Amino acid sequence: MPAASTTLRMLAVSVIASLTVTGCQTFEDAGVAMGRSELVNDLAARLDRALELTYSAEYQLPGGQRAAIVQAQDPTRSTYTYPGGQLTVTPEAITRCTTAGARPECTLNVPPTPGSKPTVTLFSEANRQGLVTPPVVVGLLTSAALDPQAVIKQSDTTVAGHHAACVAVESSSGDFTACVTTEGVLGSFTGPVDGKPMELALSGYSATVDEGAFDPPAGAGVVDRRPSGS
Repeated sequence: MPAASTTLRMLAVSVIASLTVTGCQTFEDAGVAMGRSELVNDLAARLDRALELTYSAEYQLPGGQRAAIVQAQDPTRSTYTYPGGQLTVTPEAITRCTTAGARPECTLNVPPTPGSKPTVTLFSEANRQGLVTPPVVVGLLTSAALDPQAVIKQSDTTVAGHHAACVAVESSSGDFTACVTTEGVLGSFTGPVDGKPMELALSGYSATVDEGAFDPPAGAGVVDRRPSGS
C-alpha cells in the first residue's frame, strides 16, 4: 500500500472512532436531516475506496494552473503533479522533483516501510503549491465533525461530468467547501489550508493511467539519496 493510501486510511479510522465517542448532531438541508457522523463517514469512505482504484485525475487551479493525481495498483504507485513540482511514491522510492527551473531536479529517498504510518507532512509541498490532497480534506472534515459550533450543509453537484456529494462548512478555524465524486475522487475544494486560500476543481477523470506518469520528468537531473543496496 502506498504512503498516500496508508495515511488516508488512518485518518478515516480516526474520524469514525472520534465520532463514535462524541455522538451525532443533525443538521437540516432541503428538509432532510443527516447525522454529522453519517455525512463525514460517507465522504471519508468514498475517498478511502478510491485509493484501491487505478485512475488519473486532472485539476484546474487558479490563474490557469493545473495539477494531477495518478495512481495504479499491482504494484501500488501514486504521483502528484502540481505547479513547480512532482511527488511520486512507489515501492522503490519516494521521489520529489522541482520543475520550476530550466531543468527538472529530482531526489530519490527511501520508500515508506510497508505497513508504516506516514503522516500528512509527506504531502506538505503539494499542499503549499495548490494541490489539496485527500488526506488534508479528511483531516478538515474530522475537525469540522468534532466542532460543536460548526455549521455543515450538504448538497449535490456535477463536477467534470461526475456526480459529487458536497459539504459546506462554517467554523471558527475556517470555512471550506469540499466535494467528493461517486467514484471517491476529490471533486473540488475551496477554503484555507494552513492559513493559505486554496481552490481546485476536477477537470478530467480517467480509469486508465499513463505508465510514464510515475517516472521523473524527461531530462531531469536525479540525485539518489537511498542507502546503497536499497
